[in-house]
Amino acid sequence: MRRNPYSSAEIDRASHRREVDDDIEDLLVASKTRFVPVDSDRNLIDKRGKPSAVFIQGMMARAIIRGGSHPIFLGLVEGEAYFALDVTGFDMPIDGLGEFMDLRQVGPLLFAREGSLLAYARGMTYWHRRHKFCGVCGSPTRVAKAGHERVCTNESCKAQHFPRTDPAVIMLVHHGDHCMLGRGKHFPKGMHSTLAGFVEPGESFEDAVAREIYEEVKVKVSAVSYHSSQPWPFPASVMIGFHAEATSMDFEVNKEELDTARWFHRDELREENLPKDGSFFMPRRDSIARRLIENWLGHEAGPGPNG
Repeated sequence: MRRNPYSSAEIDRASHRREVDDDIEDLLVASKTRFVPVDSDRNLIDKRGKPSAVFIQGMMARAIIRGGSHPIFLGLVEGEAYFALDVTGFDMPIDGLGEFMDLRQVGPLLFAREGSLLAYARGMTYWHRRHKFCGVCGSPTRVAKAGHERVCTNESCKAQHFPRTDPAVIMLVHHGDHCMLGRGKHFPKGMHSTLAGFVEPGESFEDAVAREIYEEVKVKVSAVSYHSSQPWPFPASVMIGFHAEATSMDFEVNKEELDTARWFHRDELREENLPKDGSFFMPRRDSIARRLIENWLGHEAGPGPNG
């Protein structure tokens, strides 16, 4: 099965090892252990030639840990341990190593395993930076279970907090040879994408798909089918992808939700027919939105701004 970017199956999360402090200590000092540095949600990338992830080891990693950054156990890849390190605010010597940059700038160009590790590390460090205090009583929290839990330090509270990800549905609405694409108010000029929205409490994914479509373009759907999912830690979501069959082509754009939307015939989306002036382009290649469109087209979608 073809996987979406940032969702490699090569990472063994080895969750049982998070429970054993001695295991984690042994992994931290193992000679082959690698650390994924994250600086304010940016990953370290070597852009010489084909972009690749930069991992750190040894003395550099230990110095950052001594400086107060808590290592977060990500798992094992081919038996070797990987940890995330938040290096925000650290004076980290990276000359000759690479540069910190938004993962989405290079995500489609990385090896699948590297992209997944970097996305995983980004999501975990983001969560830790925003949960230093207890959401129940406001007291400081401490790191537990190798970075996969934070516990309130207030003895009368001791609330446990776990990494969270917010589920969002993303769907390609189609009717015959037409599909609906829209423009969010903050999209780059020319970009059109599938519809999407967060799942609400007490709501199934399928119900969320139907609700979001109707809220955004007043289109009713008769059939909703699951396609695939994708972690999207920008900042903290998992995208659940669907195809949805519209009952008619009548629609009305909700201007509170979208800038614009319209039906596109599949011929309009073929590469040879796309405008060359930037007035229209597809979602980025590392997104599930792009894959939903390509799947519907039979993998004939034209390039976006990132290929």
